[in-house]
Amino acid sequence: MKYRVAVVGGGPSGACAAEICAQEPNIETYIIERKFDNAKPCGGAIPLCMVDEFDLPADIIDRKVRKMKMISPSNREVDIGKTLKEDEYIGMCRREVMDGYLRDRAVEYGAIPINALVTKIDTPADSDSQGRYTIHYSRNDLGRKAPEESLDVDVIIGADGANSRVAKAIDAGEYNFAIAFQERIKIDDEKMAFYDELAEMYVGDDVSPDFYGWVFPKYDHVGVGTGTVINRPGIKMYQDAIRERAGDKIAGGKIIKVEAHPIPEHYRPRRVKNRAMLVGDAAGYVTKCSGEGIYFAAKSGRMAAEAVVKLMKGGTVLPTEEGITAEYIKPYDGLYGPTYTVLDILQKVFYTNNAAREAFVDMCQSEYVQDVTFQSYLYKRLVTPNPVEDIKLLFGTVGSLLRGRAIATPDKPFSNPVESLKRL
Repeated sequence: MKYRVAVVGGGPSGACAAEICAQEPNIETYIIERKFDNAKPCGGAIPLCMVDEFDLPADIIDRKVRKMKMISPSNREVDIGKTLKEDEYIGMCRREVMDGYLRDRAVEYGAIPINALVTKIDTPADSDSQGRYTIHYSRNDLGRKAPEESLDVDVIIGADGANSRVAKAIDAGEYNFAIAFQERIKIDDEKMAFYDELAEMYVGDDVSPDFYGWVFPKYDHVGVGTGTVINRPGIKMYQDAIRERAGDKIAGGKIIKVEAHPIPEHYRPRRVKNRAMLVGDAAGYVTKCSGEGIYFAAKSGRMAAEAVVKLMKGGTVLPTEEGITAEYIKPYDGLYGPTYTVLDILQKVFYTNNAAREAFVDMCQSEYVQDVTFQSYLYKRLVTPNPVEDIKLLFGTVGSLLRGRAIATPDKPFSNPVESLKRL
């Protein structure tokens, strides 16, 4: 009998994991997703390297963004993108289109799809046991009165997002999370032409006390949204503010979809236990400062699955927690840990008050800053430092901070005592 791998969740992390496992003929792979037409609330930006690395077709990309406007709390605008080469861009996609493509590809490779909501997971009593996991689920494609079913599996890859059932089953611990809120707004063709290759990012305590607001172009509409960790109850107030800041550029538009979703702020305390592991949002793989998660979700799903296939040696042995840690967790952290650390520091320095935000936008005028930022984002690698430019940047940062302090309005105080006490 073949060993069974269940991937719980059908977003980029789950689909990319299932695709790898399904190509191993001696492993029976299942992908369980509660809603196959799910459209996750998301800015939808993907880096250029993801297109080739994950073999994405051209029609997955709605828009190729080659210009960005950074807009400060005082509405000072800085255009960035001067350093991009002719063939470089940020891809803008709709999650329901991209996720569906990746999921269908995994099924074509042999993954068995189950359209269901996972309700409970029974884990082996002994962490060293060779016993199976039992996944209980309720089918969504058989009507409301569908009886609960179950599936026994040997390995679980938890790709089921911020509210992960797999994370609860393995006692992975909690993490802080942001609420992302987005409205899809249909604007007329003339206004849409303005956003043809352009995306906007707004900073200021009016649109978010610890993140940014965005206007990202899609196929025939724009995604307008914001997010926050430290004042989640105020999210609709911040959304009203980002619409007001965008002003005439989206005026008269029709809201065609309203979306909200939790996104993690840092890693889970535990990401693997016995033969169950977490990937994507379930593991906490979203970067601070930029809030990027799609690439890291897909990459972590692929790396976890490659580790499982390698450790199972053609479906002849079961992987161990130690093996999964060595082949998936440690390599992932080695590749991307520095990126998470750098972006965490940047968020703590530049997203804390309006003066720092003014400085952040001011610094974006530097072509060196633009080049380093885009190269890091587009190709997912930390750029080799240039000592001379870094010294210039240090002095420039001090100057930007001083200028920002001189022109910024103080942040408005807010009270959020209940949620702030829950922060980890």
